[in-house]
Amino acid sequence: MPDDIEASANVRALFALYGPMFRWAVTFTAMLGAFATLLTGTIIVVAIPDVMGALGMTAENAQWLSTGFLAATTVTMLLAAWCVETIGMSRTFSLSMLVFLGGSVLGGLAATGEILIIARFIQGAGAGLMTPISMLIVFQVFPVHRRGTAMGLFAIGVVLAPALGPVLGGLLIDQLSWRYVFFIAIPFAMVSIPLAMVFLPQREAAARTPDFDWTGVALLSVFLVSLLVALSDAPRDGLGDDRIAMLLLLAAITGTAFIGWESRVKDPIFKLALFGHGRFLAAAIVTFVIGAGLFGSTYFLPLFLQTVQGLKPTDAGLLLLPAGLVMAVFFPLAGYLSDMMSPRRLILFGIVLFAISSLLMIKVDTQTPFLDLALWTLLGRIGLSFIFPCLNAAAMRPLPLELLAHGSGMVNFLRQLGGAFGVNLLTIHFSQRAVFHSESLNPTQTAGNPATRDLIEQLTRMFRRIEGTAGQECELALHFLDRMIWEQASMLAYRDVFLAVGIVFLLCLIPAWFMDSRAPHALRPPARSAGR
Repeated sequence: MPDDIEASANVRALFALYGPMFRWAVTFTAMLGAFATLLTGTIIVVAIPDVMGALGMTAENAQWLSTGFLAATTVTMLLAAWCVETIGMSRTFSLSMLVFLGGSVLGGLAATGEILIIARFIQGAGAGLMTPISMLIVFQVFPVHRRGTAMGLFAIGVVLAPALGPVLGGLLIDQLSWRYVFFIAIPFAMVSIPLAMVFLPQREAAARTPDFDWTGVALLSVFLVSLLVALSDAPRDGLGDDRIAMLLLLAAITGTAFIGWESRVKDPIFKLALFGHGRFLAAAIVTFVIGAGLFGSTYFLPLFLQTVQGLKPTDAGLLLLPAGLVMAVFFPLAGYLSDMMSPRRLILFGIVLFAISSLLMIKVDTQTPFLDLALWTLLGRIGLSFIFPCLNAAAMRPLPLELLAHGSGMVNFLRQLGGAFGVNLLTIHFSQRAVFHSESLNPTQTAGNPATRDLIEQLTRMFRRIEGTAGQECELALHFLDRMIWEQASMLAYRDVFLAVGIVFLLCLIPAWFMDSRAPHALRPPARSAGR
């Protein structure tokens, strides 16, 4: 059994039982659970256009398939520490997988958009419990000065899900149906449950059973739902609408009450003491901002490929596959390097790469070559490869063992919270910019514009040759022109979204500079003397 780990008594007992292979069995189990939940989390992106058509969902409602998953994940991540202390790590992992399986089956059988959104909330609830557990156990079976390597290895499985998800989703949609994107993760989840029962530790015998923070959970849930609904409906109804104003007021009240309550309750789900560690606070800010940019860009890129460039779901997924596979190669390298040098340097480097990738996207149009898009995406994913293993390690290193469970839940909570707000706010930004560009383009389409006049004449002649359109040629031509203007406006709005993501990442360099800059060798425990 290694003597340089910071682990609970039950983890040490499992080391003694299984020997050196225990570390790798635990890592594989954690990777499998993360792969199952993240596969469904990302595979839905390429299915959204088909789901909208099959169930008659609007774009505003369809975004809840992503935002709802992230919102539910965000809440339950904070419950992971309470569950571990109350029922143990093994049972918490198994429970999360069972909840996730229930949501997957319900989603695959959903007959309406409302049921599908509920299924996504259930899936997110299960995924939120599982993700911090996976990070927590991996941190306990690796020494402090090798946690960067641990995160790099663990992330191989984690990154394969986002890489393979869009491709598998595209194939399933093109060959079968969008419903199968909910069923694909079920086998992986079912295999992970018996592995967790064998290799993950049970509840610590000396663990105290904390009180469940019902009030905190209720306040946080109301805050998130009211704020996300308000932001989702604001572009359609306007910020001056009475219902939007009431939702924003409710969010402000419950958000303030949540922070106040968590500062005084005995067993909080949101442990404010974590932010007393300055290095953790800096990492937390970076995690939130990067979550917003990452999930927002991941949501919009496949939509751009399908709605503007007209690619099939399979082709849209193939664009993301090389980038995901490259991440699987660079994650272990970045994790290893974070154990050799200051993780802050690697994080700053990764942020710059992703910002450059996003800024290159502001040139996209209907004629942008597939290879250019693939290379720009590849550059951004290499940047992420240097961010995530180092970011997790830099956030958790300053924390003592008793705060690791809370810290793991908080890091994942902030990343998902950033993702939920990123998808929502970027959707609002896209809608507003599309309307802005459409209103800017419309006044230029007049009879005095030679290009417009020639286009109308060509369209009129074209429709005149189509049987059944007699007398409607001019009307159809004008309708077609209006559709072209909107598509052009949408393309320009996508550019604005990618520009916003690039700017957000560049601003993220500021808090990243204040992260843990210590060399990992300074964290090594002192060598034991020969007489000990």
